[in-house]
Amino acid sequence: MKFSRVFLNRLQNQHFDADTVVVIDVLRSFTTAAIALARGAQAIYPVESIAEARVLAGRLDNVLLVGAIGGGDPVPEFDFGNSPAALSRAELAGKTLVMSTAAGVRGLQRYHQAGQLFAASLLCAGATAAAIQRSGAAAVCFVITGEWVDRDGDEDIACADYIEALLCGRPVNPADFSQRVRHSDFGRRFAAGTWPHLPQADLDLAAQVDVVDFAMPVQRDNGRLVIR
Repeated sequence: MKFSRVFLNRLQNQHFDADTVVVIDVLRSFTTAAIALARGAQAIYPVESIAEARVLAGRLDNVLLVGAIGGGDPVPEFDFGNSPAALSRAELAGKTLVMSTAAGVRGLQRYHQAGQLFAASLLCAGATAAAIQRSGAAAVCFVITGEWVDRDGDEDIACADYIEALLCGRPVNPADFSQRVRHSDFGRRFAAGTWPHLPQADLDLAAQVDVVDFAMPVQRDNGRLVIR
């Protein structure tokens, strides 16, 4: 199996040679998504623009708006920010979520044409590797969404490293990857306690490994991406 890495913030519509794409956003989009599905949400629609998210939410039943702008601040008038800790306390059974975020959702939209597309975080990394193995994928591209001018993105690189090690059958210590999330540039902002919308509780959830037993394949529903 061949592996490649793409850093979303450097992307210039470059060609990629992979039948499977794994878009990773550990802090926090796809940690939030995994928590929401584990709490009983029936579907998550990742929508890049805030305006489009509001329009779509108006067309769906039993819906909640979830999202954040660059830097992590919640979108005004959305039901929730991009906070897995907040959603872990919410009643989500049977709900449909419309999610808009600056990194993870953007990555899914950029690679919507992939033959097989996954959203991933450490919470579902093992299940993601297992799903890729079952699919018989010949090549996997990891899309790193967390690297910005002031962030090293190592929380997402750690997740990619973990999934790749599992796919290759290499021995791994999950605690090592958890620590990399905590020690990444963005992880340290959560730990500092000085950013009001970056709580320690979100970091504690995002640094957990293989908490859920499902992968998050991204499919199409009437022309829209959806995670179920």
